[in-house]
Formats: sequence, structure tokens, C-alpha cells
Amino acid sequence: EVQLVESGGGLVQAGDSLRLSCAISGITGGDYQIGWYRQSPGKPREGVSCINTEDGNKYYGDSVRGRFTISRDKVKNTVYLQMNRLKPEDTAVYYCAADMSGTTWYILAHTGMQHFGKGVQVTVST
Repeated sequence: EVQLVESGGGLVQAGDSLRLSCAISGITGGDYQIGWYRQSPGKPREGVSCINTEDGNKYYGDSVRGRFTISRDKVKNTVYLQMNRLKPEDTAVYYCAADMSGTTWYILAHTGMQHFGKGVQVTVST
């Protein structure tokens, strides 16, 4: 069973940084993609970032490119989302997700992935 457990959320001020972690278990063999999504009340889910374990390629949504960085620790089987220069509009529940279908991120960003974690709240105050 695939399990994704997020941690690292919290309340910060605008301009601060946070690092989210996603501990991954239950994925055996093959390549896959790990993504971060977010959703705030009244807004659709947004694909934030993705890392492809096959080629190491990284992808970012327009709203976070240049401020957020996704990375992976193979030994710890953990994916991180470093969030810098946070803005109030970054406030949302952030979800880690995994997909083994081989679908391109440009589609997954809109449709979602096969497995999601329970999410972690990030709140950015002014």
C-alpha cells in the first residue's frame, strides 16, 4: 500500500520560508513521479510541483516558479518542497501525491495523481 505522509506545515509571515516533507512508503520498483498540490477554500486544486524519479526532471507551476524548490532524498525516501518568499496567496492545504502511470506532469497537474497524502496546512499571514 502506497503511503504518503506530509509534515512541516505551519503559520508563517509573508516573506518567510518553510520546508515541507513527504515520507514515501509502499512504492516498490519502477519509476514514478512525486508531486505537490495545494488547495485553499473556494479554489480548485492546483498542481504546484513535481519530480520525476526516472530522469530527475522537476516541474513547477507558474505561481511558484523561482520561489519553490522540489528535491528528493533517495536514501530517506523523502521528497521535500522548499518554499521561499512565501505570500499570503500561498495559504492552502498542501498535499503530496504519487503516480506510477507515466502520464506527463502537464496532464497530472490538472487531473491529479494516483495516490495522495492527507495534507498539511500552510498559512501565510501579512
